[in-house]
Amino acid sequence: MMMRSQVTCHTSQVKVKGLVLFLTCVLCLATGDLFAQSISSLELINNAKLYEGKVVTFEGEAIGDVMARGEYAWLNVNDGQNAIGIWMGKELAGEVSFTGSYKSRGDWLEITGIFNRACLEHGGDLDIHAQAIRKVRPGRDVVEKLNTGKRNMVFILLGVLCAVWILKRLKLK
Repeated sequence: MMMRSQVTCHTSQVKVKGLVLFLTCVLCLATGDLFAQSISSLELINNAKLYEGKVVTFEGEAIGDVMARGEYAWLNVNDGQNAIGIWMGKELAGEVSFTGSYKSRGDWLEITGIFNRACLEHGGDLDIHAQAIRKVRPGRDVVEKLNTGKRNMVFILLGVLCAVWILKRLKLK
């Protein structure tokens, strides 16, 4: 037979556990948008009508140059399959330290913004108007190492070419 204090204690433990479970669920639902799944460029291009005018999250390497246009800037971001133009305020563009080229790896960025399949403001181009940018991985300079095997092959081929030229000149005399 349970005593009244044991029943009260058991009931309050159930209430506390229920409250903790409820708060955990609310927290998971509330932070769900903070960690949105990135959409690939192929998904955006192939289903452009579906995403038109919606807030999307796109992730990729900053490539080319940051092109300033007054208070705004353009940046191309490549996810490994396609590059998409990103239109952003200059303050967001300031987040970009490295852009990809032959000499460097660009910053890997997560862009959240409004997707336009045919932006009227920018001549009908497909673009994203960035609202937020997060640097996932910083870029870096790339130091190219000299491939000595290729260098040696060039000298060998150059020697063969010179030998053929000399033999041809001697044959003509």
